[in-house]
Amino acid sequence: MSATADMKLEVVVIPVSNPDRAKEFYTGLGWRLDADIAAGDVRTIQFTPPGSACSVQFGTNKTPATPGSAQNTYLAVTDIAAARADLVAHGVQVDEIWHLTTAGRAAGVDPDHRSYGSFCAFRDPDGNSWLLQEVTARLPGRVDPDTTTYASISDLAAAMRRASAAHGEHEKRIGAEDPNWPDWYAEYMVKEQSGQELPT
Repeated sequence: MSATADMKLEVVVIPVSNPDRAKEFYTGLGWRLDADIAAGDVRTIQFTPPGSACSVQFGTNKTPATPGSAQNTYLAVTDIAAARADLVAHGVQVDEIWHLTTAGRAAGVDPDHRSYGSFCAFRDPDGNSWLLQEVTARLPGRVDPDTTTYASISDLAAAMRRASAAHGEHEKRIGAEDPNWPDWYAEYMVKEQSGQELPT
């Protein structure tokens, strides 16, 4: 079977009742304003969240969906506590952080910081909701194991801190300093991001 063509998710359209109010809100989040274009009776406003390859559009005559009906659109973050604090600093009302357990939801960040396990949410003025999810390691197959990229300096720094903590445990196990720590860090960071088994 031949390979399928790449199809990269580029834009998500959200329904709003007042484009100018929504523009002010998303500007206040610190998201990048890419465009505000009017053509006839259609107005397109586009924002891109920090570090995201996918953008958000809204405006006039963009979608027949009811304003506020876009619910639980995921935003992946590497440090959910820091991401929540950043939103609060921008004046956004954000729900408290919660995590998944076998019994359901529980308050606070996942105690083991398991990837995909911790969440919090906020809403725009129309009630469209955004769900932050802490993702530190991708599921197998989610990332090309031969390619490692980080969306921002903070993402790279967070990955290095996790590698540093894991490397500290590695040195405890071997009972000595590891002179090849750069190679160990590199292997750990690549394997973490691509969902492979981590070095010990």
